[in-house]
Amino acid sequence: MLYHRAPAPTGKRGRPRCKGERIGTPAQAGAEAVFQTVSVARYGRTDTVRVAVLNCLWYGVFGPQPVRMILVRDRETGPMLALVTTDLGTAAADLVARYAARWAIEVTFFDTRQTLGVGQARNRTAQAVNRTWAFGMYIYTIVVLWYAMHGHQCGIVAERRIHAPWYLSKTDPSFADMLTTLRRTLIAARFMGSRPAQPTNAEIRQVQRAWALAAA
Repeated sequence: MLYHRAPAPTGKRGRPRCKGERIGTPAQAGAEAVFQTVSVARYGRTDTVRVAVLNCLWYGVFGPQPVRMILVRDRETGPMLALVTTDLGTAAADLVARYAARWAIEVTFFDTRQTLGVGQARNRTAQAVNRTWAFGMYIYTIVVLWYAMHGHQCGIVAERRIHAPWYLSKTDPSFADMLTTLRRTLIAARFMGSRPAQPTNAEIRQVQRAWALAAA
């Protein structure tokens, strides 16, 4: 529940008020808020959105610490996003852009846990947990750097869209694509790097199976 800032002390006897009048929920605040149109850089483009800023207290969470609530609408009658921050100095448009930038961070955490398997580690001691997570982030960084410097090919995204046609808007490789490319490069180096002669049928089947599993 949101409240206005505490009023100035009256000088009368008794404890000063810790919070002002009740505002209510973000939806109730948005019904009376004054919105302004601003430009926001987010998701790789510049959008025009409507924002309203309310200086208030989120008393049940932060107590008497002042916060700001940023209400965001992409259009005048569209759904509303409510952001609450303890940053009292940054411009509203920059805060909205900062919130949008968190998506890349969340995707990185997801890829590290699910794709690299850091989330499946069975560690029990604090030191092991700390080292496993850090090592997973190092591996993630190495894979991305290798792909950017040596692994990228123009046909990777097109091939991915052939095997996953439901990605209608896919234009850039994902981390899974990068990891698949690295795995196949390692497979090629392992099975073909030192064997100029014609491979046997068993070797061909082994390479084909490893190649398919690299994308699993």
